[in-house]
Amino acid sequence: MKLFKTKLKLIIGLMLVLGSLFTSCNPDDSDNGLSDSNTNPESQIDLGTSIQRDFMGRIVDQSNLPVDNAVVTIGSQIVTTDTNGIFIVNSANVKERQAFIVVEKTGYFKGMRSVVPTEGTNNIKITLITQNLVSTITSGSSNDVTLPNGTKVTFDGNFKDDNGNAYSGNVDVYLYHLETSNPDINTTMPGSLQAVNETGNERVLESYGMLNVELRGAAGQELNIADGSVAKIELPVDLAQMSIAPTTIPLWHFDEVNGYWVEEGQATLVGNKYIGEVSHFSWWNCDAPFPTVDLCLNVVDASSNPVSNALVELWRSGATYPNIGISNGNGEICGLIPANETLTLKAFDQCGVEVFSTTIGPFSTDTNLGNVVMPAVTATIITGNLIDCSNTNIVNGYVAINYGNDYSTVDVVNGSFSLSVIQCASLPTFTLEGLDFDTFQSTTVLPFNFSNANVGNIIACSTVTEFVSIQIDNDPVDYFLTNFNAGSNGSTTSFGISTQTTTASLIILGGSTTPGTYMSTGVSNFLFEFGIDQDFNVPDTLQYTLNNFGVIGGYIDMNIAGDYTDNSGVVRTLSASVHVIRDH
Repeated sequence: MKLFKTKLKLIIGLMLVLGSLFTSCNPDDSDNGLSDSNTNPESQIDLGTSIQRDFMGRIVDQSNLPVDNAVVTIGSQIVTTDTNGIFIVNSANVKERQAFIVVEKTGYFKGMRSVVPTEGTNNIKITLITQNLVSTITSGSSNDVTLPNGTKVTFDGNFKDDNGNAYSGNVDVYLYHLETSNPDINTTMPGSLQAVNETGNERVLESYGMLNVELRGAAGQELNIADGSVAKIELPVDLAQMSIAPTTIPLWHFDEVNGYWVEEGQATLVGNKYIGEVSHFSWWNCDAPFPTVDLCLNVVDASSNPVSNALVELWRSGATYPNIGISNGNGEICGLIPANETLTLKAFDQCGVEVFSTTIGPFSTDTNLGNVVMPAVTATIITGNLIDCSNTNIVNGYVAINYGNDYSTVDVVNGSFSLSVIQCASLPTFTLEGLDFDTFQSTTVLPFNFSNANVGNIIACSTVTEFVSIQIDNDPVDYFLTNFNAGSNGSTTSFGISTQTTTASLIILGGSTTPGTYMSTGVSNFLFEFGIDQDFNVPDTLQYTLNNFGVIGGYIDMNIAGDYTDNSGVVRTLSASVHVIRDH
């Protein structure tokens, strides 16, 4: 069985939607961001100190359908989405001014979002782009690859692999142009339009179009432009932005390690296209940069009740498109905005009807506005209780609401739940669905009417077939779900359990398929890779007890317990349970 060294922690979780603001800037601002000769490519943005924050999210495709089994990474924690595209991460280590979320699944471009984390649960929605093959070209000669909208990349024919070696042969080109008119641009683009320019100053960007290019060799290996070579990119400008498009504009590439944009070169407006040269491929962005500040606010109704899932738009005077945020369960929104701009804030109900408008700013420093009261709005508060098959309150679970244009969730507290929505006059019904993390049982989709927003008890009573649970020290127990690949590959002296993604293996064990207890020091190739921070150079006392090794289609049941040392030298206590179906 193949051994992957990447650590992978897999859990199911919850969903809300994005809780941050994005800039809308004036491209005629006097700070045009064009760099001087004193560049500092090593400079980084001060993202603040490390903090712990909670996250809920949903991963969807371009048709807004859920993406299951997507691998989500926040800080050192790695989880997977369930069948509804839902995940949860608690107490993730992030920075005060940035939480960077990465999502990966075979067949899609990598999803990457950066948000300014709030103290409440941070609500994330990410749209993954299908990785469609646009063209196959041959190295050694110049080639043009185009999209129907006129986006074009011209290659000089020189490529290299991940190790920097020259590559010769066929090159598969995966190309995607994210247009500024795309209604899902805020959930699709990487980062948050936070950037650092060539002089090392932080900026916030206004986009005139983004381009993602990925190259693969004949064996599927990652490729890039060879050292010393360049490619020419041509990006059409949205018709609505042509009247304000600068003649020259900085180019920015997305830094997939730090989670923000970095200035590198410039593009020139020729006709209706920005044209420039790039020396490597990642995401590229034609953007006007502006000074930035952090803004936080709380959306509340006329009775000062927090309004969750409120769609908020920020408009600059004369802007072509608004920039969007959605409040979290506490009504909070935080994010980057352009400094020294007067903005119009608009809020909408779940059916897209505007219910509030006011002006805010300008702001020259980081600002927390506190409560923004919508006097004509009274949020409807939906309450109830989630119980299990024995009519016992569920203490570890969530309830999801599907209403209008909104799909969101809230966790339960000793069974009880409460969430607020702005009710649409034209839509009197909603549905709820609950999940019990401890037993992996869920309700069916249940319809309700706003005439009674207290829904009473809803029962989660349907089983999930496979799971892994893990506890480190006295931390809360985490429950893990995914499609596992488990079995012995025909051997009676070793077996393994792995994820069915190409990203990493979950557990690799070398030992016996005979039930019994085995020490890690007494078994060849024992490795418990569960996203835990373990120093494999220090001996551990981990042991596993194999309770059952069923026939194909039956279950593998085992417990793992003992101590290990993390990479900080701290001894940790591990307790885990495995209940997975044997595949081979």
